[in-house]
Amino acid sequence: MQPKHANKLAADLAEQLAPSRTRDLSFYVVLFAAVIPLWSIVPLSWAFVIYSLRSGKIWTYAWAGRALFAAALCEVFFSVHHYSLARFIRGPHSLPPNKLVELQQAFNRVLKSGLADLSEDGYDEESLDDERPGSPAEEITTLRYDDPRAVDFRNNLRTWFGKVPWSQIHKEDMYTWLYWAIFNAPYAPFDSLPKSHQTTLKEVCQLIEARSGSTFPEGSNPSVRALRLTLDPVSVVWRPLVWYLGVALSNYLLRRKMVRKWNVEFGTYHGLDYLIRIPPGWNAHTGRRPIVFMHGLGLGLTQYNRFITHLLRNAPEHPLLVPLHPHVSQEIFHPRFLRPMGRRDMARTLAGLLDKLGWAKWQEKAESEAEAEADPARVPMGVTMISHSNGSFAHAWMLKHYPAMVTRSCFIDPVTFCSWEGDLCYNFVYRPASTGMELVIKFFVGGELGVANFLQRHFDWYANSLWYEEIPNARDPNKTMFFLGGKDAIVNADRVRRYLMSHGIRKNLWYDPNGRHGQAMLRGSPGQKEIFRWLLQTEKPSSSSPSSSKPSLLLSPPSS
Repeated sequence: MQPKHANKLAADLAEQLAPSRTRDLSFYVVLFAAVIPLWSIVPLSWAFVIYSLRSGKIWTYAWAGRALFAAALCEVFFSVHHYSLARFIRGPHSLPPNKLVELQQAFNRVLKSGLADLSEDGYDEESLDDERPGSPAEEITTLRYDDPRAVDFRNNLRTWFGKVPWSQIHKEDMYTWLYWAIFNAPYAPFDSLPKSHQTTLKEVCQLIEARSGSTFPEGSNPSVRALRLTLDPVSVVWRPLVWYLGVALSNYLLRRKMVRKWNVEFGTYHGLDYLIRIPPGWNAHTGRRPIVFMHGLGLGLTQYNRFITHLLRNAPEHPLLVPLHPHVSQEIFHPRFLRPMGRRDMARTLAGLLDKLGWAKWQEKAESEAEAEADPARVPMGVTMISHSNGSFAHAWMLKHYPAMVTRSCFIDPVTFCSWEGDLCYNFVYRPASTGMELVIKFFVGGELGVANFLQRHFDWYANSLWYEEIPNARDPNKTMFFLGGKDAIVNADRVRRYLMSHGIRKNLWYDPNGRHGQAMLRGSPGQKEIFRWLLQTEKPSSSSPSSSKPSLLLSPPSS
């Protein structure tokens, strides 16, 4: 039942208005030094071309003026092409529907998250025998309104409604959001929906009311807007041809340099581009474990060049595979720029490539274990997968579909955990920028055509959400590692840390309270040193004994 007194509402964390955010000096520095100059290239090109043609001065220009006119004309033509692509992605999403049974199970899992009486600070990893502790075993019961678990649930779920006070969300508003989350479709009047859909909405809404310790008022609130990522208008900011040409040239030069200096090769497997380096004489059964690096959003090789080079230099005995994703690398001239692989295609293609390379066996875990018992020397060792940011989605897809192929996992600034809470989507797409870093993320990454298409027309929260129990050997510090930065502007790193620690992840969690998104990967940083320490350490067998592994938890990184 909802409380009757206003003072109780005022004391409720889920009823407090989100604090107002003012733009700081760094916002204006980035705005005037980078955003406006780049943004203005297109309108200035249009103005120059129109002026030159209308005035007839085009015929009086010297070679420098004509070259400038030609460049401006190219920008004009490209802007028309860019606009047509932006209009194209504003259409309906093309995501295939998920199975209703799977979605219902996923929602049950979301509602159970945080129900278990587990403290991230008081969890005793050494004495707990249960390999999969926590929320999955809990039952969804009706909580009291002032139960801390209900307050926490309400406070985080309201993120999907622009962080309005929970009491302002009415039942039709929740139905609108649920219909998107479950069926990925716009909500119609309740009575016009199929009976099965009506039943599903009622059941899930009742579970949310029980979990939140509240009931929704009937009707809808016109001032409340549910965030529906794949249905809301796509937010795209134009950028000039010269920007994309610069990215393409940079990636081309880096490819040539890597081929020449590091003896890497570039190839394509069933539509998946990749970079690969296999050390001479490497053996799939006796050599070092292969490394697969899944990069995130940004500029592809240009952005991750230093980290990949560091991998090539410091792990020379390990084979290295880097799948390349043009749809999130601003490679607008690539044929798959607006056609990203879905979770099943991506996982199947990568699994097929690993099997073809002989790095991992493409079959079910049980079969692999049976074959290993029969002849261990004939079974490939599997791969170490490292993922950063958006790359953790593909990492999660592999663990969901082919967990036996990934024998070691390293998550750096992962966005796949707690993504059901809405912080990721809200911060990256909907939140107005107020700092220079937020403006860089929003303009140079989030508002780019390919990234916007991927996030706002191909985002599948069910497929992208990774749960603790889906991670093999999640608490083994030799096989799994997590890196988080407390000042991450994209994900709520503190929520992710609490989620992981409440499930017993301690020794293999590296948390920098002052770290920002991507900071752990910077050359010479404490985070990168810890990444490579873990990556190159001598692999040890799993053991439940506390003495079998050295602690690697760093809640606060050492001074650099």
